Amino acid sequence: MLRENKNLIVIAGPTAVGKTSLSLELARAYDAEIISADSRQIYKEMNIGTAKVTIDERNQIPHHFIDIKHIEEEYSAGQYETEVIAFLSEYYKNKSVAILVGGTGLYINAVLNGLDIFPNVPKIVLDGLENDLQSDGLQVLQKELEAKDPRFYAQADIQNHRRVIRALSIIRHTNKTFSSFQNKANPERSFKAIPIVLTLPREELYERINKRVDLMMHEGLLAEVKSLVNYTGVRALNTVGYKELLAYLENKMNLDTAVSKIKQHSRNYAKRQITWFNNRLNAQQFSPKAADQIVEYIEGEINS
Repeated sequence: MLRENKNLIVIAGPTAVGKTSLSLELARAYDAEIISADSRQIYKEMNIGTAKVTIDERNQIPHHFIDIKHIEEEYSAGQYETEVIAFLSEYYKNKSVAILVGGTGLYINAVLNGLDIFPNVPKIVLDGLENDLQSDGLQVLQKELEAKDPRFYAQADIQNHRRVIRALSIIRHTNKTFSSFQNKANPERSFKAIPIVLTLPREELYERINKRVDLMMHEGLLAEVKSLVNYTGVRALNTVGYKELLAYLENKMNLDTAVSKIKQHSRNYAKRQITWFNNRLNAQQFSPKAADQIVEYIEGEINS
């Protein structure tokens, strides 16, 4: 028998804001299991740089969608949506509360709202964009995207050339903005979502990010990246913390510069996450230090 009341607590927010510790606390309070919404924690080889929960923490609280793929395997938000919804349909036969936690907005949106349907783009359009990237560079494509779809540009990871090419391919093929195809999916869900976004003052968040990077280096991030040099060019390694240290190992910069770049790029990524969650996720915002208020809010939502 399916549980009558099915609730999905969603803990979202920028990197280093304190999502993991809160999710563990809530999981204990509600006898819940945790679903990771992190597009890099799915990879078995990427541990320190993705700030995965420890094995001990996973032994205490079951975690799902962590370490499910090898680094060379592709994995899409569409696959994630399908697999998480299938998992939850079984999960809610025995439990009434699950916790979805992470900073990958696309994954969270896929579970809550489904994915938008985009038209297929002819290969000639994609090949043209790849040629433009090689001949003109990413900055030219970024400027084209900003001019043709400023709404998407404002919330996109424009340093990710795949995302830029994907958006421009739709724009060039359809003569419509990429953002015009967004926010149209709205499938039926069998659970009640209770989304929460964690926030901190910008200066405090940035200090946390800097300290986290230092801790990652102390814990052996460089050694982890060295173990992955044979996978250079794999899409998953185009990730903050990995790409900078790979550049260091290729003698493109010194180690101090690489670490400084990791901190800078992590802060930039956090800023983009904040913008995305503010614009796309209709959620109550809390400080990670306000655990009592968060529980009170969740209780109200579950019992409403």
